[in-house]
Amino acid sequence: MMTYRGRKSWFGKEKVYSMVGVSINALNYYGDLSPKPNRFSTDISFTRPAIGLSFGHRFGPRYTLTASFMYGTLRGADVESADPGDLDNGIYRFKRNLSFRNRIKELSVVASMDLFENQATYISRVAWTPYAFAGIAVFHHNPQAQAPETDLQGNPLPEAGKWVDLQPLGTEGQHSTLQEGDANYGIKPYKRIQISIPFGIGARFRLNEVLDLSAEIGFRYLFTDYIDDVSKSYVDLGVFGNNELAKAMSYRTGEILPGDHTYVGRDGQSYSVVSGYGEEYTDAKGNTNMRGSKNDKDIFMVTSIKLTYILGKSFHRAKFR
Repeated sequence: MMTYRGRKSWFGKEKVYSMVGVSINALNYYGDLSPKPNRFSTDISFTRPAIGLSFGHRFGPRYTLTASFMYGTLRGADVESADPGDLDNGIYRFKRNLSFRNRIKELSVVASMDLFENQATYISRVAWTPYAFAGIAVFHHNPQAQAPETDLQGNPLPEAGKWVDLQPLGTEGQHSTLQEGDANYGIKPYKRIQISIPFGIGARFRLNEVLDLSAEIGFRYLFTDYIDDVSKSYVDLGVFGNNELAKAMSYRTGEILPGDHTYVGRDGQSYSVVSGYGEEYTDAKGNTNMRGSKNDKDIFMVTSIKLTYILGKSFHRAKFR
């Protein structure tokens, strides 16, 4: 009697189970090409689909560990999202005229915690429960944009109308010979394999003994600001040398507005640009011709509907004579 500590609750092997799932997702992008500089600004019209596969293991009355693969696309475009009537922010974004798409391939592992616990076996699990989740993910991304018809000198581009990879072009001078004192001096090409932190909330509903339906809203906190290939300042277009495609993808204001002045780049060529765009400029206070904002990392949102099937379980209905 003196050693009795009471009956302990134990989540035994008969209560543990695994499951597989398939999900349909919607992706939304938050970053430098959002309609407004607000961190939570996004353009709903650029919502893009994604698909996902998952394997989960329930190891406690509230806890599940899930590994997932997701494939989907992010999109953004200044000329379609920005409000040219907004003289504070929209007109700047509209004139910038940048755009991108990015096909994301993500592997993630997340832990989720249910609000309502279930001490019984899978067959007696709760009818529904809210839950929260967080974890870690690794993803491959590759921002692209459609090339314009001509280069900055008005000559036809061989890549006209095609989706081209932006990272190899170094549109903010990453692959060029920037000199010490240049606005973007020292920045390196960004990696196309990155880590993110997935987190969010959801609700799971029991459909029958072996099927669940879940709905969730999650975010991916990124450690890169280049999901859209935009982060820092414009550079002297002359640093791109003979790479006319890189020049055309770095400065795109000329596709919608004629230049209001000309400067001579360090390659000796003359470039007609709109003031505030397409050239390196730093005033006495250190303000530059900004192409993007390096202060905030990019984010994207994942809204999901997921159907899961419990593995290796069967149920038997009573037979009556």
